[in-house]
Amino acid sequence: MGSRPHIAAVLEDAVTTRVTRVLRARGWQERIIGYTGYGTPSMARLFARVVLRRPGDDEEEASAETTATEAQLDEAQATASQRGWRAFITSAVAGTQLHLELGAAQMDVVTDRGGYIDTVLTGHGLEPGWHQAKITARNGWSVTAEVNIVDPQARVGVVSDIDDTVMVTHLPRLMIAAWNTFVRSEQARQVVPGMAAMLRALQAEAPGTPVFYLSTGAWNTAPTLARFLKRNDYPAGPLLLTDWGPTNTGWFRSGRQHKRDQLERLVSEFPHLRWILVGDDGQHDPMIYGEFAEKYPDKVEVVAIRRLTPAQQVLSHGLPLATDELLGKRDGKVPMVKAPDGFTLHAMIQHARTSVRRTGGDRA
Repeated sequence: MGSRPHIAAVLEDAVTTRVTRVLRARGWQERIIGYTGYGTPSMARLFARVVLRRPGDDEEEASAETTATEAQLDEAQATASQRGWRAFITSAVAGTQLHLELGAAQMDVVTDRGGYIDTVLTGHGLEPGWHQAKITARNGWSVTAEVNIVDPQARVGVVSDIDDTVMVTHLPRLMIAAWNTFVRSEQARQVVPGMAAMLRALQAEAPGTPVFYLSTGAWNTAPTLARFLKRNDYPAGPLLLTDWGPTNTGWFRSGRQHKRDQLERLVSEFPHLRWILVGDDGQHDPMIYGEFAEKYPDKVEVVAIRRLTPAQQVLSHGLPLATDELLGKRDGKVPMVKAPDGFTLHAMIQHARTSVRRTGGDRA
């Protein structure tokens, strides 16, 4: 194939350029949305997006995380009754320069065609723990973004799906997903029982354990997801989301490939960690996690799958059977446990990990 971009990307870029020109003429200004990043003592991966906003709209969150003060959290909750569709009504700013500062490191980057940056900063010189990166636009607007520098002494990491794993959304059933995402208030979304307690317990059992939230959801939803996770007492951690819509190679991005790519990257960036992979059986998590565990059996401690009810399975993909039951089960070296809630899953994870050690299978 040639190097020419897909017609979908060409059309989207043409629309974005025209909309941006009109909004700038009306006084809309560049604003930065900062997302939680992560790293090691030698590098950090930072995320942000630049969008246009109306003058006077700065009372909306400049950062997606709302972690600084209780007052900020209260304000975020007060505005959380806004319908989800508002998160998708944005105008991205492509090709704008941002200045990044984290510890001793500084760097200038340029946003991509979706207005995003996803970049690696080296030489920050920071110790393990939570820090703040400063992100500044050319017009002087700046925000801070939380960055978790993972302790090299940590031995376990957790990757958790979001949709139907920590939050009931009934994805990927299109109409129900659209209703939950675009119409319902974010405060009306349901929590999966016990999942927050399970993730907090896994962190408490091994201090320094990082938690990553991996989803095929759009970055537009990051502020909503961050508020949901904080409001329901989930551990803080980076969101690894994707950008919906056209790419240079097609009309839509592959959600499955996004998850595979992010898992591969985490293994490369944290070779000392063994992973607990958490998902649900309504989509393709058992297959994706199973393939990953087969490829890296020494890097995965256990795969924990939240089992949807038959009714939820029907809403999710139209049949009352789990996705992995339709595709066929895999026999791997890594244990895969299933339960309908986080409380039971946690007990099963502990049992599986203990059993592995008793049989001499501890790969630490």
